[in-house]
Amino acid sequence: MIAIFPADRLEPAGYGHDLDAMSTLHLTRVAFGAADLSMLTANIAVRSQNGEVRFTTRNRPRRAAELVGGYLHFIIRHTLVARAQILRFDAAEDGRIDIICSGLLEQVVPTARRAHQGWRYLESTDAPPLLDEESGIGALPPQLARELSNLALI
Repeated sequence: MIAIFPADRLEPAGYGHDLDAMSTLHLTRVAFGAADLSMLTANIAVRSQNGEVRFTTRNRPRRAAELVGGYLHFIIRHTLVARAQILRFDAAEDGRIDIICSGLLEQVVPTARRAHQGWRYLESTDAPPLLDEESGIGALPPQLARELSNLALI
């Protein structure tokens, strides 16, 4: 896919502010404590401050610079269901690292993914696309949507 930007938005390499164009690397993370997408959405809304939400991790990702502008994808019941854009990484007071994400949660096409501890890298080529609201896929039960996706029917 080729992105076309207005001429006034073009900047020298390394100085761009279009986060989508900068990153090709994402993270996956289990949405701990969320049984479904509505719970995850509620949890993000409660934790969001000034349009940002913090997720704490023990270690700074080695590829942190590549992740800024990418997305943190959430796994619920072995399925990638949503994502939030990674804005930056901050050092927490206790020595841990905060992954600062946008408070806006975007639903993606449900895609099978094994649960894991911590986070894992996800290349853009493996990342699920945003869910098209007009397709009706979002109205399907998550397990059915995942199975249809596994069969390459959606």
